[in-house]
Amino acid sequence: MILRATTTALPLLAIALPALADEVNVYSLRQPELVQPLFDAFTAETGIAVNVAFIDKGMVERLVSEGDRSPADLVMTVDIARLSQVVDAGVTQPVSSPVLEANIPAEFRDPGNQWFGLTSRARIVYASKERVKDGEVTTYEDLADPKWTGRICTRPGTHDYNLGLAAAMILHHDAAYMKTWATGLRANLAKKPEGNDRSQVKSIWAGECDISLGNTYYMGEMLADPEQAEWANSVRIVFPVFEGGGTHVNVSGVAMTKAAPNRAAAQKLMEFLSSDEAQKIYAETNNEFPVKPGVPASALVQGWGSFTPDTVNLMDVARERPEALKIMEEVNFDG
Repeated sequence: MILRATTTALPLLAIALPALADEVNVYSLRQPELVQPLFDAFTAETGIAVNVAFIDKGMVERLVSEGDRSPADLVMTVDIARLSQVVDAGVTQPVSSPVLEANIPAEFRDPGNQWFGLTSRARIVYASKERVKDGEVTTYEDLADPKWTGRICTRPGTHDYNLGLAAAMILHHDAAYMKTWATGLRANLAKKPEGNDRSQVKSIWAGECDISLGNTYYMGEMLADPEQAEWANSVRIVFPVFEGGGTHVNVSGVAMTKAAPNRAAAQKLMEFLSSDEAQKIYAETNNEFPVKPGVPASALVQGWGSFTPDTVNLMDVARERPEALKIMEEVNFDG
């Protein structure tokens, strides 16, 4: 279903909708409750309605199938790999906008203006407050050290979030090093990789492991859930770095579809999403970091501590993802 910002529900058609000057159609991998506050603010400011369809799987395939008949103007998704997949499928178009270029740093947008980052998140370590000392976790490379044998939990190594980290490891070292690292990390696992980042924190709370890999924003999600708050309060966030680098970061972003029937309105929405107002709303709603310089993270997120983001190019991370996946499968990381 497409949910209109005015709460009117419309069926998601496989053919192009009549182009109206006062609406934008969005295909979003992000849950409606995470993006609706943005669209409500945009509509209040411009009078342009936003229709959003939540598409958990098969977004690229859908856009390819719909072709120039697609009703979608914009796609919103997470992870540089998924943004790259949309671009590589040939279903997006470049957007030339001085506003976007001024608001979004070069490292958070495609060199060809095919996609633009909206928020960033760090891939960090959740560590048991009881069983892991301050300063005991320092680098991602150190996670392969035998001292962590039987103490690490993580979601599958073939998940996009872990593949992004693995691809960055290749960039900092090389594929052979990353294979050795993945083998060592696998040997240190307390249990089979499964579940999501929050379930790993639950395992720490339950005493099944001592540290886990996870994205920063899950801490905010857990603290907001009465059942999961206890899990969250059993751990602290640690910002590891690559040797000679910083903490691994990824992005959520937006791209305009090639078929976009409402291009002018869609560009207005993209530019609004990069504004101070929207960056603040988006970051606070999602417990992520704004990409626009000068816009502060929420008080909750700031309370997790500061870190130095890694400087590897996200497009290079996306380029190394297939090699990272190949290596994860070779070492049978999820087996």
